[in-house]
Amino acid sequence: MTAFFKHPVWAMAFRPFYSLAALYGALSILLWGFGYTGTPELRGFYWHAHEMIWGYAGLVVIAFLLTAVATWTGQPPTRGGVLVGLTALWLAARIAVFIPGWGATASGILGTLFFWYGAVCMALPVIQSKNKRNYVAVFAIVVLGCTHAAFHFQLHAGNAAALLSGLQSGLIMVAGFIGLIGMRIISFFTSKRLNVPQIPSPVWVAHASLWLPMLTAMLMAHQALPWLSSAFAFAAGVIFTVQVYRWWYKAVLKEPMLWILFAGYLFTGLGLIAVGASYFHTPFLNLGVHLIGVGGIGVLTLGMMARTALGHTGNSIYPPPKSVPIAFWLMIASTVIRMVAIFVSGTGYVHSIRTSSVLFALALLLYAWKYIPWLIRPRADGKPG
Repeated sequence: MTAFFKHPVWAMAFRPFYSLAALYGALSILLWGFGYTGTPELRGFYWHAHEMIWGYAGLVVIAFLLTAVATWTGQPPTRGGVLVGLTALWLAARIAVFIPGWGATASGILGTLFFWYGAVCMALPVIQSKNKRNYVAVFAIVVLGCTHAAFHFQLHAGNAAALLSGLQSGLIMVAGFIGLIGMRIISFFTSKRLNVPQIPSPVWVAHASLWLPMLTAMLMAHQALPWLSSAFAFAAGVIFTVQVYRWWYKAVLKEPMLWILFAGYLFTGLGLIAVGASYFHTPFLNLGVHLIGVGGIGVLTLGMMARTALGHTGNSIYPPPKSVPIAFWLMIASTVIRMVAIFVSGTGYVHSIRTSSVLFALALLLYAWKYIPWLIRPRADGKPG
């Protein structure tokens, strides 16, 4: 058993979580695209949104933060038996959600515990190192778990009117994490690769990129002050898009590992603007949800997993593996076609959804095919991690 806990896959959170995210993300999107109807307790549409937000995206968020916090604090990473336990919670929640009857409730409990357990795993090194800058990230993970719990509470209570608001709150919370992560890595990676000055951001901008979506999510979860939540979402979207402009260099276009991050951040910003504008024109909400859900979550998580996994497994980052830009373009195409689906109906809508789903899955499966062998082996350079 000791040997099992010491296997390289349990050395850092990104190893099991990136692998599982790629495989489960591909499976779940194909199930949705080709007609999976869910269970009587968690029907198809709600299942699809639930798994994309708290199943796939939530896992990638925790993977990144628990990996990065070791660098940010100088403390040992989450690993071994603790990481195995965290992984088991996530897996149990994913399996339970397919079981009719008690499965949805069990998934709600297990999934919420996954986020709160992840928050504790991040809090320990942050508190031990007195790394006050990252207290907010710990709090944000707790809030993400709360949005998950709130959705399941409404689901259990049969409050159908609140379910969409619950899903939207979780989605916007993920957008907040995209804001946090993008603020930390995009300008830094750009500067490092292009040998150009790193563009500094005002402290209030860095805070607003997470706090504005987080406040939006809290208000949405309680269906409170819709005009204020819309204003917060719109303001966050403007900040995201302005940051893309501030960080931009023409040479980024020649670097797939960079432009994919810019694209995901921009899609998220445009999605937040659309969500904010939906207070005045409701159809914008559907556009905003899918700009964030496919363009933000799909594009940015794929780019981030591709870039950070190479560095942490001791492999060369530049140039990227030949399959990586192909996966990026497949995800971009998935986003574009999903946007087209918003404006068509009938068989055109069905074909668009299926095509977008297949492209999304292919992008993740290409990632899994190339990266999982690295994720389950010791670092190529012999270093720990």
